Amino acid sequence: MNVILIYPEFPDTFWSFKHALEFIRKKSSSPPLGLLTIAAMLPKEWNIRLIDVNVQKLTRKDLRWADYAFISAMTVQRYSAHTIIDQCKEFGIKVVAGGPLFIYEYEDFKNVDHFILNEAEITLPLFLRDLEQHSAERIYQSTEFADLEYTPIPDWKLVNMKQYASMNVQYSRGCPFNCDFCNITALFGHKPRIKSTEKMIAELDGLYNAGWHGSIFFVDDNFIGNKKVLKEELLPALIQWKKDKKGIVFNTEVSINIADDQELMALMVAAGFTKVFIGIETTDENSLVECNKKHNLNRDLLENVKLLHRSGLQVQGGFIVGFDHDTPLTFQKIFNFIQQSGIVTAMVGILQAPPGTKLFDRMSRSGRIDHMMSGDNVDGSTNLVTKMDVDILKTEYSGLLNHLYSPEQYYRRVKTFLQEYKLPKVKWNMNFQFITENLMAFLRSIIKLGIFSKERLYYWKLFFWTLFHKPRSFAQAITFSIYGYHFRKICELHVV
Repeated sequence: MNVILIYPEFPDTFWSFKHALEFIRKKSSSPPLGLLTIAAMLPKEWNIRLIDVNVQKLTRKDLRWADYAFISAMTVQRYSAHTIIDQCKEFGIKVVAGGPLFIYEYEDFKNVDHFILNEAEITLPLFLRDLEQHSAERIYQSTEFADLEYTPIPDWKLVNMKQYASMNVQYSRGCPFNCDFCNITALFGHKPRIKSTEKMIAELDGLYNAGWHGSIFFVDDNFIGNKKVLKEELLPALIQWKKDKKGIVFNTEVSINIADDQELMALMVAAGFTKVFIGIETTDENSLVECNKKHNLNRDLLENVKLLHRSGLQVQGGFIVGFDHDTPLTFQKIFNFIQQSGIVTAMVGILQAPPGTKLFDRMSRSGRIDHMMSGDNVDGSTNLVTKMDVDILKTEYSGLLNHLYSPEQYYRRVKTFLQEYKLPKVKWNMNFQFITENLMAFLRSIIKLGIFSKERLYYWKLFFWTLFHKPRSFAQAITFSIYGYHFRKICELHVV
Protein backbone atom coordinates (compact mmCIF):
# COMPACT_ATOMS: atom_id res chain seq x y z
CA MET A 1 0.00 0.00 0.00
CA ASN A 2 1.34 3.43 -0.99
CA VAL A 3 -0.09 6.14 1.25
CA ILE A 4 0.39 9.90 1.27
CA LEU A 5 -0.49 11.87 4.36
CA ILE A 6 -1.55 15.33 3.22
CA TYR A 7 -1.81 18.48 5.32
CA PRO A 8 -3.78 21.23 3.51
CA GLU A 9 -2.64 24.81 3.18
CA PHE A 10 -2.88 27.01 6.25
CA PRO A 11 -3.90 30.42 4.90
CA ASP A 12 -2.08 33.64 5.66
CA THR A 13 -3.38 34.41 9.15
CA PHE A 14 -2.25 35.86 12.47
CA TRP A 15 -0.81 32.54 13.67
CA SER A 16 0.78 31.48 10.38
CA PHE A 17 3.69 33.91 11.01
CA LYS A 18 4.29 33.61 7.28
CA HIS A 19 5.83 37.06 6.84
CA ALA A 20 8.02 36.65 9.93
CA LEU A 21 9.25 33.23 8.78
CA GLU A 22 10.68 34.83 5.65
CA PHE A 23 13.38 36.44 7.80
CA ILE A 24 14.69 33.04 8.93
CA ARG A 25 13.94 31.32 5.60
CA LYS A 26 11.46 28.86 7.08
CA LYS A 27 8.28 27.81 5.32
CA SER A 28 5.98 26.95 8.21
CA SER A 29 5.81 27.45 11.95
CA SER A 30 5.36 23.77 12.82
CA PRO A 31 4.64 20.36 11.22
CA PRO A 32 1.27 18.52 11.30
CA LEU A 33 1.56 16.63 14.59
CA GLY A 34 -1.72 14.79 14.07
CA LEU A 35 -0.64 13.22 10.77
CA LEU A 36 2.78 12.32 12.15
CA THR A 37 1.04 10.51 14.99
CA ILE A 38 -1.31 8.79 12.53
CA ALA A 39 1.74 7.66 10.54
CA ALA A 40 3.04 5.81 13.58
CA MET A 41 -0.30 3.96 13.86
CA LEU A 42 -0.39 2.67 10.29
CA PRO A 43 0.80 -0.83 9.29
CA LYS A 44 4.59 -1.02 9.17
CA GLU A 45 4.56 -2.65 5.74
CA TRP A 46 2.88 0.36 4.13
CA ASN A 47 4.94 2.88 2.19
CA ILE A 48 4.21 6.29 3.68
CA ARG A 49 5.00 9.84 2.58
CA LEU A 50 4.06 13.11 4.23
CA ILE A 51 3.08 16.04 2.02
CA ASP A 52 2.66 19.24 4.02
CA VAL A 53 1.57 21.64 1.28
CA ASN A 54 2.68 24.52 3.50
CA VAL A 55 6.28 23.53 2.81
CA GLN A 56 6.14 21.54 -0.44
CA LYS A 57 3.91 21.08 -3.46
CA LEU A 58 1.61 18.12 -3.96
CA THR A 59 2.79 16.91 -7.36
CA ARG A 60 1.29 14.74 -10.06
CA LYS A 61 4.10 12.28 -9.35
CA ASP A 62 2.95 11.99 -5.73
CA LEU A 63 -0.63 11.43 -6.84
CA ARG A 64 0.30 8.79 -9.41
CA TRP A 65 2.28 6.94 -6.73
CA ALA A 66 -0.43 6.82 -4.08
CA ASP A 67 -3.17 4.28 -3.50
CA TYR A 68 -4.65 6.12 -0.51
CA ALA A 69 -4.50 9.70 0.75
CA PHE A 70 -5.03 10.46 4.43
CA ILE A 71 -6.02 14.10 4.99
CA SER A 72 -6.33 15.94 8.30
CA ALA A 73 -7.50 19.54 8.58
CA MET A 74 -8.88 22.30 10.75
CA THR A 75 -11.75 24.58 9.80
CA VAL A 76 -9.45 27.32 8.53
CA GLN A 77 -8.05 24.83 5.98
CA ARG A 78 -11.47 24.08 4.47
CA TYR A 79 -10.88 25.54 1.00
CA SER A 80 -7.50 23.85 0.57
CA ALA A 81 -8.94 20.52 1.78
CA HIS A 82 -11.66 20.62 -0.89
CA THR A 83 -9.08 21.35 -3.59
CA ILE A 84 -6.76 18.54 -2.51
CA ILE A 85 -9.56 16.00 -2.24
CA ASP A 86 -10.70 16.84 -5.77
CA GLN A 87 -7.12 16.41 -7.00
CA CYS A 88 -6.89 12.99 -5.37
CA LYS A 89 -10.15 11.82 -6.90
CA GLU A 90 -8.98 12.88 -10.38
CA PHE A 91 -6.18 10.32 -9.97
CA GLY A 92 -8.50 7.63 -8.60
CA ILE A 93 -7.01 7.75 -5.11
CA LYS A 94 -9.06 6.59 -2.15
CA VAL A 95 -9.39 9.46 0.34
CA VAL A 96 -9.48 9.01 4.12
CA ALA A 97 -10.20 12.16 6.14
CA GLY A 98 -10.16 13.14 9.81
CA GLY A 99 -9.58 16.09 12.11
CA PRO A 100 -11.73 18.93 13.48
CA LEU A 101 -12.91 20.15 10.06
CA PHE A 102 -14.51 16.84 9.15
CA ILE A 103 -16.06 16.04 12.54
CA TYR A 104 -18.74 18.68 11.99
CA GLU A 105 -18.70 19.07 8.20
CA TYR A 106 -18.23 15.57 6.80
CA GLU A 107 -21.54 15.74 4.95
CA ASP A 108 -20.09 18.55 2.79
CA PHE A 109 -17.26 16.34 1.53
CA LYS A 110 -18.98 13.95 -0.87
CA ASN A 111 -15.71 12.83 -2.50
CA VAL A 112 -14.20 11.41 0.68
CA ASP A 113 -14.30 7.60 0.80
CA HIS A 114 -13.79 7.11 4.53
CA PHE A 115 -14.03 9.40 7.56
CA ILE A 116 -11.98 8.60 10.68
CA LEU A 117 -13.61 10.96 13.16
CA ASN A 118 -13.11 11.86 16.83
CA GLU A 119 -9.98 10.38 18.43
CA ALA A 120 -7.98 8.26 15.99
CA GLU A 121 -6.53 6.04 18.71
CA ILE A 122 -10.05 4.56 18.91
CA THR A 123 -11.50 4.89 15.40
CA LEU A 124 -8.44 4.30 13.18
CA PRO A 125 -7.80 0.69 14.34
CA LEU A 126 -11.44 -0.15 13.53
CA PHE A 127 -11.01 1.20 10.00
CA LEU A 128 -7.70 -0.61 9.48
CA ARG A 129 -9.22 -3.89 10.65
CA ASP A 130 -12.17 -3.54 8.27
CA LEU A 131 -9.94 -2.39 5.42
CA GLU A 132 -7.85 -5.53 5.75
CA GLN A 133 -11.04 -7.57 5.55
CA HIS A 134 -12.31 -5.57 2.52
CA SER A 135 -15.31 -4.35 4.49
CA ALA A 136 -14.38 -0.78 5.37
CA GLU A 137 -17.32 1.50 6.18
CA ARG A 138 -17.56 5.17 5.20
CA ILE A 139 -17.80 6.71 8.67
CA TYR A 140 -16.05 5.74 11.89
CA GLN A 141 -17.11 7.69 14.97
CA SER A 142 -16.84 7.28 18.72
CA THR A 143 -17.91 9.10 21.86
CA GLU A 144 -15.10 7.45 23.83
CA PHE A 145 -11.95 9.27 24.84
CA ALA A 146 -8.58 7.63 24.28
CA ASP A 147 -6.02 6.65 26.89
CA LEU A 148 -3.02 8.74 25.82
CA GLU A 149 -0.64 6.08 27.13
CA TYR A 150 -1.41 4.21 23.90
CA THR A 151 -0.74 7.18 21.64
CA PRO A 152 2.45 6.39 19.70
CA ILE A 153 5.46 8.66 19.36
CA PRO A 154 5.10 10.70 16.14
CA ASP A 155 7.04 9.45 13.12
CA TRP A 156 9.58 12.29 12.91
CA LYS A 157 11.56 10.72 10.08
CA LEU A 158 8.81 11.85 7.66
CA VAL A 159 9.61 15.52 8.35
CA ASN A 160 12.26 17.80 6.92
CA MET A 161 12.86 19.74 10.13
CA LYS A 162 14.82 22.47 8.36
CA GLN A 163 11.56 23.76 6.86
CA TYR A 164 9.99 24.56 10.25
CA ALA A 165 10.53 27.19 12.94
CA SER A 166 9.43 24.93 15.80
CA MET A 167 8.32 21.40 16.58
CA ASN A 168 5.29 20.33 18.60
CA VAL A 169 4.28 17.67 21.11
CA GLN A 170 1.14 16.88 23.08
CA TYR A 171 1.01 16.10 26.78
CA SER A 172 -2.72 16.31 27.51
CA ARG A 173 -6.20 16.59 26.02
CA GLY A 174 -9.27 18.12 27.59
CA CYS A 175 -9.94 21.20 29.70
CA PRO A 176 -11.64 21.54 33.11
CA PHE A 177 -13.41 24.73 32.02
CA ASN A 178 -16.42 25.14 29.76
CA CYS A 179 -16.19 28.41 27.87
CA ASP A 180 -19.31 29.05 25.82
CA PHE A 181 -17.53 29.62 22.49
CA CYS A 182 -14.87 26.89 22.74
CA ASN A 183 -15.28 23.42 21.23
CA ILE A 184 -12.36 21.82 23.08
CA THR A 185 -14.53 20.16 25.70
CA ALA A 186 -16.88 18.88 22.98
CA LEU A 187 -13.90 17.35 21.18
CA PHE A 188 -11.81 16.16 24.13
CA GLY A 189 -13.93 16.34 27.30
CA HIS A 190 -13.71 18.17 30.62
CA LYS A 191 -11.34 15.85 32.43
CA PRO A 192 -7.74 16.43 31.30
CA ARG A 193 -6.15 13.20 30.13
CA ILE A 194 -2.38 13.12 30.34
CA LYS A 195 0.55 11.05 29.18
CA SER A 196 2.80 9.60 31.83
CA THR A 197 5.97 11.52 32.56
CA GLU A 198 8.04 8.59 31.28
CA LYS A 199 6.16 8.56 28.00
CA MET A 200 6.48 12.33 27.59
CA ILE A 201 10.22 12.25 28.19
CA ALA A 202 10.58 9.38 25.70
CA GLU A 203 8.71 11.47 23.13
CA LEU A 204 10.99 14.45 23.73
CA ASP A 205 14.02 12.16 23.50
CA GLY A 206 12.78 10.95 20.14
CA LEU A 207 12.43 14.51 18.90
CA TYR A 208 15.82 15.60 20.25
CA ASN A 209 17.59 12.52 18.87
CA ALA A 210 15.98 13.17 15.49
CA GLY A 211 18.01 16.37 15.41
CA TRP A 212 15.68 19.04 16.78
CA HIS A 213 17.36 21.39 19.28
CA GLY A 214 15.07 24.42 19.16
CA SER A 215 11.63 25.64 20.21
CA ILE A 216 8.98 23.05 21.11
CA PHE A 217 5.30 23.89 21.41
CA PHE A 218 3.11 21.82 23.75
CA VAL A 219 -0.15 21.95 21.77
CA ASP A 220 -2.33 21.21 24.82
CA ASP A 221 -5.36 23.50 24.94
CA ASN A 222 -4.77 23.95 28.65
CA PHE A 223 -1.38 22.64 29.75
CA ILE A 224 -2.17 23.26 33.44
CA GLY A 225 -5.42 21.27 33.48
CA ASN A 226 -3.91 18.87 36.02
CA LYS A 227 -1.64 21.11 38.10
CA LYS A 228 -0.87 18.50 40.76
CA VAL A 229 0.74 16.00 38.38
CA LEU A 230 2.39 18.80 36.47
CA LYS A 231 4.11 20.19 39.57
CA GLU A 232 4.96 16.87 41.18
CA GLU A 233 6.00 14.84 38.13
CA LEU A 234 6.33 16.35 34.66
CA LEU A 235 7.95 19.72 35.37
CA PRO A 236 10.63 18.31 37.71
CA ALA A 237 11.38 15.69 35.04
CA LEU A 238 11.63 18.37 32.34
CA ILE A 239 14.04 20.35 34.51
CA GLN A 240 16.29 17.29 34.75
CA TRP A 241 15.88 16.44 31.06
CA LYS A 242 16.89 19.91 29.94
CA LYS A 243 20.10 20.07 31.99
CA ASP A 244 22.27 18.72 29.17
CA LYS A 245 20.13 20.03 26.30
CA LYS A 246 21.11 23.27 24.60
CA GLY A 247 18.69 25.33 22.53
CA ILE A 248 15.47 23.80 23.84
CA VAL A 249 12.73 26.22 24.90
CA PHE A 250 9.05 25.43 25.43
CA ASN A 251 5.80 27.31 24.94
CA THR A 252 2.19 26.30 25.42
CA GLU A 253 -1.39 27.37 26.20
CA VAL A 254 -2.68 27.89 29.73
CA SER A 255 -5.56 29.54 31.57
CA ILE A 256 -5.14 32.78 33.53
CA ASN A 257 -5.41 31.00 36.88
CA ILE A 258 -1.75 30.06 36.46
CA ALA A 259 -1.12 33.51 37.96
CA ASP A 260 -2.53 32.22 41.27
CA ASP A 261 0.26 29.67 41.65
CA GLN A 262 3.75 31.09 42.15
CA GLU A 263 5.27 27.62 42.48
CA LEU A 264 3.81 26.50 39.16
CA MET A 265 5.10 29.58 37.35
CA ALA A 266 8.58 29.12 38.82
CA LEU A 267 8.67 25.45 37.86
CA MET A 268 7.58 26.19 34.30
CA VAL A 269 10.30 28.80 33.89
CA ALA A 270 12.89 26.43 35.38
CA ALA A 271 11.72 23.73 32.95
CA GLY A 272 12.33 26.04 29.98
CA PHE A 273 8.93 27.55 29.25
CA THR A 274 9.24 31.09 27.92
CA LYS A 275 5.82 31.83 26.34
CA VAL A 276 2.21 31.03 27.24
CA PHE A 277 -0.90 31.78 25.23
CA ILE A 278 -3.85 32.81 27.44
CA GLY A 279 -7.43 33.42 26.40
CA ILE A 280 -8.16 36.69 28.16
CA GLU A 281 -11.05 37.44 25.76
CA THR A 282 -12.36 40.67 27.29
CA THR A 283 -12.04 43.08 30.20
CA ASP A 284 -15.84 43.34 30.53
CA GLU A 285 -17.13 41.14 33.36
CA ASN A 286 -20.65 41.00 31.88
CA SER A 287 -19.22 39.54 28.69
CA LEU A 288 -17.13 37.07 30.70
CA VAL A 289 -20.31 35.91 32.46
CA GLU A 290 -22.06 35.73 29.08
CA CYS A 291 -19.43 33.35 27.67
CA ASN A 292 -19.06 31.36 30.92
CA LYS A 293 -15.41 32.35 31.34
CA LYS A 294 -15.74 32.13 35.11
CA HIS A 295 -12.07 31.64 35.90
CA ASN A 296 -11.33 35.09 34.42
CA LEU A 297 -13.84 36.79 36.73
CA ASN A 298 -13.13 38.68 39.96
CA ARG A 299 -9.42 39.08 39.36
CA ASP A 300 -7.02 41.84 38.37
CA LEU A 301 -6.28 40.65 34.84
CA LEU A 302 -3.76 43.41 34.24
CA GLU A 303 -1.76 42.55 37.34
CA ASN A 304 -2.00 38.83 36.51
CA VAL A 305 -0.37 39.43 33.12
CA LYS A 306 2.35 41.61 34.60
CA LEU A 307 3.02 38.98 37.25
CA LEU A 308 3.57 36.39 34.53
CA HIS A 309 5.91 38.72 32.68
CA ARG A 310 7.89 39.39 35.84
CA SER A 311 8.16 35.64 36.41
CA GLY A 312 9.73 35.06 32.99
CA LEU A 313 6.66 33.90 31.05
CA GLN A 314 5.75 36.04 28.06
CA VAL A 315 1.96 36.23 27.66
CA GLN A 316 0.46 35.92 24.20
CA GLY A 317 -3.16 36.98 24.54
CA GLY A 318 -6.39 36.06 22.81
CA PHE A 319 -9.20 38.65 22.79
CA ILE A 320 -12.75 38.57 21.43
CA VAL A 321 -15.15 41.35 20.46
CA GLY A 322 -18.77 41.00 19.43
CA PHE A 323 -20.33 39.68 22.63
CA ASP A 324 -23.93 40.73 23.24
CA HIS A 325 -22.83 43.00 26.10
CA ASP A 326 -20.19 44.79 24.02
CA THR A 327 -20.57 48.45 23.10
CA PRO A 328 -18.35 50.76 21.01
CA LEU A 329 -16.54 51.61 24.28
CA THR A 330 -15.41 47.97 24.55
CA PHE A 331 -12.84 48.39 21.79
CA GLN A 332 -11.06 51.26 23.52
CA LYS A 333 -11.01 49.33 26.82
CA ILE A 334 -9.41 46.33 25.14
CA PHE A 335 -6.87 48.54 23.40
CA ASN A 336 -5.95 50.20 26.70
CA PHE A 337 -5.59 46.84 28.43
CA ILE A 338 -3.32 45.42 25.73
CA GLN A 339 -1.10 48.50 25.69
CA GLN A 340 -0.83 48.74 29.48
CA SER A 341 -0.19 45.01 29.93
CA GLY A 342 2.54 44.87 27.30
CA ILE A 343 1.00 41.86 25.54
CA VAL A 344 2.95 42.20 22.30
CA THR A 345 1.32 39.26 20.53
CA ALA A 346 -2.34 40.17 20.97
CA MET A 347 -4.78 38.28 18.76
CA VAL A 348 -8.15 40.03 18.60
CA GLY A 349 -11.00 38.36 16.71
CA ILE A 350 -14.72 38.81 16.26
CA LEU A 351 -16.80 36.21 18.11
CA GLN A 352 -17.51 33.08 16.06
CA ALA A 353 -19.57 30.06 17.08
CA PRO A 354 -17.92 26.73 16.26
CA PRO A 355 -20.27 23.76 15.79
CA GLY A 356 -20.40 21.62 18.91
CA THR A 357 -20.23 24.53 21.32
CA LYS A 358 -22.89 25.76 23.72
CA LEU A 359 -22.75 29.09 21.92
CA PHE A 360 -23.56 27.46 18.58
CA ASP A 361 -26.46 25.52 20.05
CA ARG A 362 -27.84 28.57 21.84
CA MET A 363 -27.57 30.79 18.78
CA SER A 364 -29.07 28.09 16.54
CA ARG A 365 -32.15 27.89 18.76
CA SER A 366 -32.61 31.66 18.53
CA GLY A 367 -32.01 31.76 14.77
CA ARG A 368 -28.75 33.68 15.07
CA ILE A 369 -26.39 31.40 13.12
CA ASP A 370 -25.83 33.04 9.76
CA HIS A 371 -23.46 30.60 8.00
CA MET A 372 -20.48 28.33 8.65
CA MET A 373 -17.58 29.96 10.47
CA SER A 374 -14.33 30.68 8.64
CA GLY A 375 -12.06 29.38 11.37
CA ASP A 376 -9.77 32.37 10.89
CA ASN A 377 -9.51 34.34 14.13
CA VAL A 378 -8.63 37.67 12.55
CA ASP A 379 -10.34 37.85 9.17
CA GLY A 380 -13.03 40.15 10.56
CA SER A 381 -15.85 37.69 9.92
CA THR A 382 -18.49 36.15 12.15
CA ASN A 383 -21.10 33.48 11.59
CA LEU A 384 -23.44 35.11 14.12
CA VAL A 385 -26.21 37.65 13.90
CA THR A 386 -24.71 40.07 16.41
CA LYS A 387 -26.55 42.37 18.81
CA MET A 388 -24.28 45.25 17.82
CA ASP A 389 -24.93 46.53 14.30
CA VAL A 390 -22.56 44.40 12.20
CA ASP A 391 -21.25 47.39 10.22
CA ILE A 392 -20.41 49.23 13.44
CA LEU A 393 -18.82 46.06 14.84
CA LYS A 394 -16.59 45.59 11.81
CA THR A 395 -15.67 49.27 11.61
CA GLU A 396 -14.69 49.35 15.29
CA TYR A 397 -12.82 46.06 14.91
CA SER A 398 -10.84 47.35 11.94
CA GLY A 399 -9.99 50.50 13.84
CA LEU A 400 -8.83 48.49 16.85
CA LEU A 401 -6.47 46.27 14.84
CA ASN A 402 -5.07 49.15 12.82
CA HIS A 403 -4.42 51.06 16.04
CA LEU A 404 -2.91 48.08 17.89
CA TYR A 405 -0.50 47.24 15.09
CA SER A 406 0.39 50.72 13.92
CA PRO A 407 4.18 51.08 14.31
CA GLU A 408 3.84 53.74 17.00
CA GLN A 409 1.55 51.72 19.28
CA TYR A 410 3.15 48.36 18.56
CA TYR A 411 6.71 49.46 19.34
CA ARG A 412 5.46 51.28 22.44
CA ARG A 413 3.93 48.00 23.59
CA VAL A 414 7.17 46.12 22.96
CA LYS A 415 9.03 48.61 25.15
CA THR A 416 6.40 48.24 27.90
CA PHE A 417 6.89 44.48 27.81
CA LEU A 418 10.69 44.61 27.85
CA GLN A 419 10.67 46.97 30.83
CA GLU A 420 8.61 44.46 32.83
CA TYR A 421 9.89 41.12 31.53
CA LYS A 422 12.36 38.99 33.44
CA LEU A 423 14.38 37.35 30.69
CA PRO A 424 15.03 33.69 31.57
CA LYS A 425 18.46 32.19 31.05
CA VAL A 426 18.61 29.88 28.04
CA LYS A 427 21.59 27.78 26.94
CA TRP A 428 21.57 28.29 23.19
CA ASN A 429 23.13 25.76 20.84
CA MET A 430 25.68 28.13 19.30
CA ASN A 431 26.50 26.04 16.24
CA PHE A 432 27.19 27.37 12.76
CA GLN A 433 23.59 26.94 11.58
CA PHE A 434 22.12 28.75 14.60
CA ILE A 435 24.56 31.66 14.34
CA THR A 436 24.16 32.01 10.58
CA GLU A 437 20.37 31.77 10.66
CA ASN A 438 19.99 34.40 13.37
CA LEU A 439 22.64 36.72 11.94
CA MET A 440 20.97 36.69 8.52
CA ALA A 441 17.55 37.33 10.10
CA PHE A 442 19.06 40.30 11.96
CA LEU A 443 20.58 41.72 8.77
CA ARG A 444 17.32 41.26 6.88
CA SER A 445 15.49 43.10 9.65
CA ILE A 446 17.88 46.05 9.28
CA ILE A 447 17.37 46.16 5.53
CA LYS A 448 13.61 45.51 5.44
CA LEU A 449 12.52 47.31 8.60
CA GLY A 450 15.32 49.74 9.32
CA ILE A 451 15.87 51.07 5.79
CA PHE A 452 13.04 50.25 3.39
CA SER A 453 10.09 50.68 5.73
CA LYS A 454 7.75 53.37 7.01
CA GLU A 455 8.40 52.09 10.53
CA ARG A 456 12.17 52.60 10.37
CA LEU A 457 12.14 55.45 12.91
CA TYR A 458 10.42 53.22 15.50
CA TYR A 459 12.69 50.28 14.62
CA TRP A 460 15.85 52.29 15.32
CA LYS A 461 14.43 53.84 18.49
CA LEU A 462 13.76 50.38 19.91
CA PHE A 463 17.09 49.13 18.55
CA PHE A 464 19.17 51.69 20.48
CA TRP A 465 16.90 51.84 23.55
CA THR A 466 17.30 48.08 24.01
CA LEU A 467 21.06 48.20 23.45
CA PHE A 468 21.50 50.79 26.18
CA HIS A 469 18.79 49.80 28.66
CA LYS A 470 18.06 46.07 28.13
CA PRO A 471 21.04 44.62 26.23
CA ARG A 472 20.22 41.02 27.19
CA SER A 473 16.81 41.49 25.54
CA PHE A 474 18.22 42.77 22.26
CA ALA A 475 17.48 39.55 20.33
CA GLN A 476 13.95 39.57 21.75
CA ALA A 477 13.45 43.17 20.58
CA ILE A 478 14.54 42.32 17.03
CA THR A 479 12.27 39.27 17.05
CA PHE A 480 9.32 41.44 18.07
CA SER A 481 10.16 43.91 15.31
CA ILE A 482 9.93 41.05 12.82
CA TYR A 483 6.66 39.82 14.36
CA GLY A 484 5.24 43.33 14.04
CA TYR A 485 5.99 43.29 10.33
CA HIS A 486 3.95 40.08 10.00
CA PHE A 487 1.05 41.42 12.05
CA ARG A 488 0.86 44.58 9.95
CA LYS A 489 0.82 42.48 6.78
CA ILE A 490 -2.12 40.54 8.19
CA CYS A 491 -3.93 43.78 9.00
CA GLU A 492 -3.36 44.96 5.43
CA LEU A 493 -4.80 41.69 4.16
CA HIS A 494 -7.90 41.58 6.34
CA VAL A 495 -8.54 45.03 7.71
CA VAL A 496 -9.83 47.87 5.53
